[in-house]
Amino acid sequence: MPEPVPQLTTDGRHRCGWAGSAPEYMAYHDDEWGRPLHGVDAMFERLSLEGFQSGLSWLVILRKRPAFRAAFARFDPKKVAEFGDADVQRLLADAGIVRNRAKIEATIHNARAVLELEEPLDELLWSFAPDPATHPRPATLADVPATSPESTAMARALKRNGLRFVGRTTCYALMQATGLVDDHVQGCWRAAMG
Repeated sequence: MPEPVPQLTTDGRHRCGWAGSAPEYMAYHDDEWGRPLHGVDAMFERLSLEGFQSGLSWLVILRKRPAFRAAFARFDPKKVAEFGDADVQRLLADAGIVRNRAKIEATIHNARAVLELEEPLDELLWSFAPDPATHPRPATLADVPATSPESTAMARALKRNGLRFVGRTTCYALMQATGLVDDHVQGCWRAAMG
């Protein structure tokens, strides 16, 4: 488990305890995590990567992200939705990504489901953003939940719309990654940015 308080890292900044263990984590923490993200392709990428992360370290996914982007047509749902059996075989042979058949097939399936949504994916996901007044900044990492009522509702809605690998914990991680919630702990330099 990551450290429960902001950690002073090599550049003299206090960061959430998990962010100082690798350069990729520091960059992700500083530049992406907790910042509002919009756009269907961007949100589909994050949703897909969160699904691939299930059971693995996020650092594995960060290090493989360029290969994932290349393998999955930069996560353009229209292009991924056209993937067929030959693409599944190609992806299973690609050592640059996580080669898990169920997750690969779920990503392709989810691209098709995203195209069938009544509203754009990013609008649907942002509809589950909690009121910031009801989501106080955590004092420590121990105060950061793994799920929330909103992530549970998001998972239900996504599953109702046919998406896979979208459990409530995955949805909460997605909410953190895309800025629907800001879980930078008190004392973290990013928390001071608002």
